[in-house]
Amino acid sequence: MTMYEFTLILTGGPELTDDLCDALFAAGCDDATPSSSGGVARMVFHRVADSLENAIRSAIANVQAAGCPVEHLEMD
Repeated sequence: MTMYEFTLILTGGPELTDDLCDALFAAGCDDATPSSSGGVARMVFHRVADSLENAIRSAIANVQAAGCPVEHLEMD
């Protein structure tokens, strides 16, 4: 397994309240750091998976399970 680093930008730049962060954590985003600036909310993931595709797909599914649509993906 390999650790992959990527950022998911959340649609609409939701306010990252304590309740939303708790929901994201409970949905499986415990390997991500939430942040926002300039009206853009993002989740920086450090996800261990057998492939980059599986890491991204599982992270998107976790974020969506918390009720947050994903606008796009960013990678360095």
